[in-house]
Amino acid sequence: MDRPSFEKLVQNSLRRMPRRFKSKLRNISIEIEDNPSPMILRDMGIGRGTLFGLYQGVPLTAREWNYGNVLPDRITIFQRPIEQAASSPAEIEEIVLETVIHEIGHYFGFDDDELDSIEDEKRKDGR
Repeated sequence: MDRPSFEKLVQNSLRRMPRRFKSKLRNISIEIEDNPSPMILRDMGIGRGTLFGLYQGVPLTAREWNYGNVLPDRITIFQRPIEQAASSPAEIEEIVLETVIHEIGHYFGFDDDELDSIEDEKRKDGR
C-alpha cells in the first residue's frame, strides 16, 4: 500500500473515534513510519517481534498541575509490520484502527494490561 493510502486509513481511524475522546486530545502528534528502529525494539524489550504502534509522552493521568510548555506527545504507527500481519486491505484497515485506538488509550493513561482486557472484551462481544 502506498503511504498516502495508509495515511488516509489513520485519518479515518481518528474520525471514527467518539467525539468525547477526540475533544480531549491536546498537543499530540500522530506520525507514520515504515518500521520501528532496532533501538526502539531493544528499548521495549522486543527481541523477536515488532510493533504496530508506539506512544511516547506523559499520559493525562500522570500530568501534574504545572504540566505544560512541552513538546507534543507522539504516536507513531508503523506501516510495514501492519501490512505484513494483514492478509487483505480490509484487515490492514482493522489493524490500523485497533492500533490507533490502543495508542490513544496510552495517552489517556491506560496500560497495556488494561487495554488488552478492553480489547479482549470487545472481541468477545463481536464488536
